[in-house]
Amino acid sequence: MQPASSSADKGSGGSKSLKKWGPIGALIVIIVIVVAIVVSSGGDKNKSASDTVAPATTEAPAGSDAPSDSTATGSDTWDFPLSYAKAKETLTDAAFSAIDWGARCDTEKGTIAVPDYFAPACMAPFTGDNGGATATGVTADEITIVHYLGPDNDPIIDYITSAVKVDETNAQQEETIKGFINYFETYYELYGRKIKYVTYESTGLANDEVTARADAQRIVEEYKPFAVVGGPALTNAFADEMAARQTVCISCGGGTSKWLAERDPFLWNLDGSAEQKQVQVVEFIGKQLAGKPASHAGDALKADTRKFAVVYEASGGAESQRLADLMESRMTEVGAKPDLMLAYTLDPGTIQQQASQVIAKLKAAGITTVVMATDPVAPGNFTREATTQEYFPEWLVAAATLTDTNAFGRGYDQAQWAHAFGVTSLAVRVSPDVVGSKILYKWFTGQDAPAPLGAPVFMPGFNLLFAALQGTGPNLTPQTLGDFIKTIKTKPALTASYLTYGDQGIWPEPDYNGVDDATVFWWDTAATGPDENGREGTGLMKFVDGGKRYLPGEWPTEDKLFVQDGAVAIYDTAPASETPPSYPSPAG
Repeated sequence: MQPASSSADKGSGGSKSLKKWGPIGALIVIIVIVVAIVVSSGGDKNKSASDTVAPATTEAPAGSDAPSDSTATGSDTWDFPLSYAKAKETLTDAAFSAIDWGARCDTEKGTIAVPDYFAPACMAPFTGDNGGATATGVTADEITIVHYLGPDNDPIIDYITSAVKVDETNAQQEETIKGFINYFETYYELYGRKIKYVTYESTGLANDEVTARADAQRIVEEYKPFAVVGGPALTNAFADEMAARQTVCISCGGGTSKWLAERDPFLWNLDGSAEQKQVQVVEFIGKQLAGKPASHAGDALKADTRKFAVVYEASGGAESQRLADLMESRMTEVGAKPDLMLAYTLDPGTIQQQASQVIAKLKAAGITTVVMATDPVAPGNFTREATTQEYFPEWLVAAATLTDTNAFGRGYDQAQWAHAFGVTSLAVRVSPDVVGSKILYKWFTGQDAPAPLGAPVFMPGFNLLFAALQGTGPNLTPQTLGDFIKTIKTKPALTASYLTYGDQGIWPEPDYNGVDDATVFWWDTAATGPDENGREGTGLMKFVDGGKRYLPGEWPTEDKLFVQDGAVAIYDTAPASETPPSYPSPAG
């Protein structure tokens, strides 16, 4: 194990985070998560300690612009945290006008004044006593945050992410994160505290439970952080240990909703859970595909009424089988009972042989529609083998991580992928040259981001954490932070996923995962443009209806797959309704 502070000279070695998470994270997060988490409640349900109450009874200064719709009979006193919207709603004119919101706040919108459509609420500037050391890793002056990085070379992750490569260095990554932390400290209210940022480099592989637990123990004992961002990709041991040691961990793994609930309030994820994604996939199948001809398959199958099979990766053991059984029962309930449930393991030495056997079984059973609950590598073997066996079914991507990306899709047999479509929690992209972390970094610093491809990898976890820090207020503990996260809602949009947490009526159980909605895409073999890492090429996902997104229960019945009208691969500029505002750069 090699812990290191952020100030250490890392040299020019490859980025640990990008090797571990980079291709996975970049492709997921660059589309899934917006640069800032928007909090509709502004955090006002969480009150600070009594000694932070601000009387705010001073008369409004001459010439102030108190909004005409503020409440004349509202309160003269308030607690931190206080968002602009909440202040406008609940305070008297005099109390509201006495607050100096400062240049960081756009008082017309009530959000921080940054060029981001998804900018969060601006908060009342803090004065007074912040309570000092309210929790481990929190003092009157600092909040300690540790960033977990995986090893340089992880053969498992290297194999899984073989279709993409990111060569930005650790030094570039850390410089970028520091720039964004400065941005957060400038525009977000942190109640008198600064951030102590520490990196921790692990030697454990993505599925190494022993090292994962040892890493968690060492991080907590040596650095005593308030929160950790990141964790090993293929084991929950790190997350489990973090929760056992009562340390907040963002995007460090987790299991079922019940498993996460038992570790409340310490573990929070950004993407939706496997079970939640499955709900969306099955609703789509039931409403648009079941009982109808396989019209998107090859000529030999397109007139046949759909016969479904599920192909799933089984390396997860009992959990993989549980999810497969759940998928089978759910599909049966919507009239799409799978004729076959076929498991495989992601083993480079045997995957081609497994692919040959799987395709032979699918073809012999007359399967028209293959539901792919797979890793992103195996579809290359399956599709090439299907062409060898002259078998051309519909390929339905079941919200499978990275299988629903352009970078990987281009590596599959295109004669097969011409019949591919599916459900994804990713959102239709906007050119990173007009919106996103790359643009925001340059706007704030005046310089290009040192790690422009990596920024979408590591920043979403920080975005969630900082939104929660400012929304929680000065009385910062794991419990108050968790209470606030459970109030989070993001703006519904085409170009970003919708995130909520807690019990907000979307899922039957408390939610510790972020993304709730999904959309549908189909593969256009003739379309040209950049993939998620900016590489130009042929073959792109086309999002139906401009990328319109659906929550559970909202899916339409009309099949618009392979219809060019209204389909979008990438927006050159943000949709008019999601165009970010413009502000002068603080860097001049």
